[in-house]
Amino acid sequence: MAPTFLGSNSGDPGFGVYVHWPFCLSKCPYCDFNSHVRQTPIDEGRFLQAFRTELAHRARIAPRRIVSSVFFGGGTPSLMKPATVGAILNAIAAHWPFAHDVEVTLEANPTSVEAERFRGYRDAGVNRVSLGVQAMNDTDLKALGRLHTAAEAMQAVGIAQSIFDRYSFDLIYARPFQSPSAWKLELAEAIDRAAEHLSLYQLTIEADTMFEKLHRAGKLTVPDADQARALWDVTQEVTSLHGLPAYEISNHARPGAESRHNLIYWRYGEYAGVGPGAHGRLRTQAGQRRAHSTERHPEMWLTVVEGEGHGLVTDDPLSREEQGDEFLVMGLRLTEGIDPRRYTELSGRRLNDATIDDLVEQGMVARTRDGRLRVTQEGFPVLDMVVAELAS
Repeated sequence: MAPTFLGSNSGDPGFGVYVHWPFCLSKCPYCDFNSHVRQTPIDEGRFLQAFRTELAHRARIAPRRIVSSVFFGGGTPSLMKPATVGAILNAIAAHWPFAHDVEVTLEANPTSVEAERFRGYRDAGVNRVSLGVQAMNDTDLKALGRLHTAAEAMQAVGIAQSIFDRYSFDLIYARPFQSPSAWKLELAEAIDRAAEHLSLYQLTIEADTMFEKLHRAGKLTVPDADQARALWDVTQEVTSLHGLPAYEISNHARPGAESRHNLIYWRYGEYAGVGPGAHGRLRTQAGQRRAHSTERHPEMWLTVVEGEGHGLVTDDPLSREEQGDEFLVMGLRLTEGIDPRRYTELSGRRLNDATIDDLVEQGMVARTRDGRLRVTQEGFPVLDMVVAELAS
């Protein structure tokens, strides 16, 4: 079935379920995600029962939803047994019906890709995979702490292509000593293999990572602001030329191939998050939107879920101002922009016309014919500033 893209004028962003599998074979030096390495086998049966318990809890909070997307993220979900993935999907379906064209994505690292395992995921109900390739040459892969080679990554992409109709992979750019000309060639090669979707992330130095320690010690050099901007410009130029324009600040797709799950986040829809360190945004039956997060430590999460019936450590009501701010932060990442009327519905106030006019004059934002507000190509590299101006 061809993917159905929820158009920019859709009034319903959809409802998604995020499942976090927190385990990896190794911890990448740039990664600040909630991922953990274990030297002993994981008790998948015990984790599966905890996922079922959490899903039942979220369904009591937000019943009568239709699931348009499920996303298995991590960590490395491709370390899970296909039977575990299938059982989690069955547990979700026991509480909420799936849309006829539901998107079910599973993240995978090339080191854990096997054809037989991927067929198992497909049979379990996964219809889209996202591969963490990160670089197209062995030197940079080693510097990024990846365990796979470029050849292994492309073999994994080939397996995904042969089994799934929809697949994507990630690359990191603005890597140490990376030139715009080298990135242009690498990106063109990636597009030849990507088919419909690429996620392209600028390397950032995150707190409490190995890269942060190396950078602070002067042992890791990353591109300065001008160099990063040049790499950004190359990214936009090459992807647009090859028919994969940006639909979000870091995501590129052929029309119709956008990630439905991520669009739920960026369009400020509802989503249930289960698993260690997962986040969610759900509206209760009383109509109150709440922010959820769960216990991050995997074994502690298991203990809490088994004792309390859920793993939530945050369950906070969101004020109208907070909802408006979140809507801006998420929605302005999209090239389609936002509908200012929905901002008013959420926040209870209008965006300041004088501020908008000033940003339009600076070339940072633009008004569309249908009344939407979007960030321009010039504005995206300074998106945080644009959002702060509009929210003030």
